Amino acid sequence: MIWAWLLVGAAGAGASLPLFTVGCGSDTESDSTGDAGSDADSGSDGDGDGGEPPDEEIVTLHPDQPPLPGETECKVVITTGIAVPNAMHVPLCTPVDYATNPPSGGPHWPRWAAYTKYDVVVPREVYVHDMEHGAVVLAYRCEEPCPDVVDFLTTAFDEFPPDALCVTSGGTNRLVLTPDPELDAPVAAAAWGATYVATCLDRDSLDEFMEGRYGKGTESTCAQGVAVGSPDAGLDCDAGADGG
Repeated sequence: MIWAWLLVGAAGAGASLPLFTVGCGSDTESDSTGDAGSDADSGSDGDGDGGEPPDEEIVTLHPDQPPLPGETECKVVITTGIAVPNAMHVPLCTPVDYATNPPSGGPHWPRWAAYTKYDVVVPREVYVHDMEHGAVVLAYRCEEPCPDVVDFLTTAFDEFPPDALCVTSGGTNRLVLTPDPELDAPVAAAAWGATYVATCLDRDSLDEFMEGRYGKGTESTCAQGVAVGSPDAGLDCDAGADGG
């Protein structure tokens, strides 16, 4: 067992947050152990039910798909039951170091992204807030243009079933698609308490992750967030945004 410590940036000084993670091992490994941006702070057990912390489980798959350029094998790693001991808001533009890559929950900014596909980077501190609301985030990292990866994730996004909660509020579902240059793998997905990373394009495993982890945040709302990249989003941290 490894104990990692999450350290919130300067605005969250003084708060060291313990986060439990599990080391590498076999292909399947377990260990027991709404509004425009002002949700109430809340804790989480990583599965949205307010009960005991879940068991973390890591499943490694080797689908029969070609590896993406620069990768040596097709490998999919799915981690579920990740404990998220803190989901507090930190001031806008405060950097947060997340214990998993991609993030699986934790402190985040008061604003969240509108549920849509982006060709600009959605800050992690923003999309973690979407995940708290039950969203699944689809993300990719490409050193060079990668239309095949983008098309793959776009199709998965577009073919995901509508969410009745979102339809009644004028939306479709709680999905966010974004580039993420901080990823260790070229393809990733994230939901509250769970991550998916892959070195290839495998719809079966991605669809299963999306269907299984959708709506698992500690809050259930389809209220639209801010359009990241828009001048009206208020996310220009270089301009000295103060969090509102």
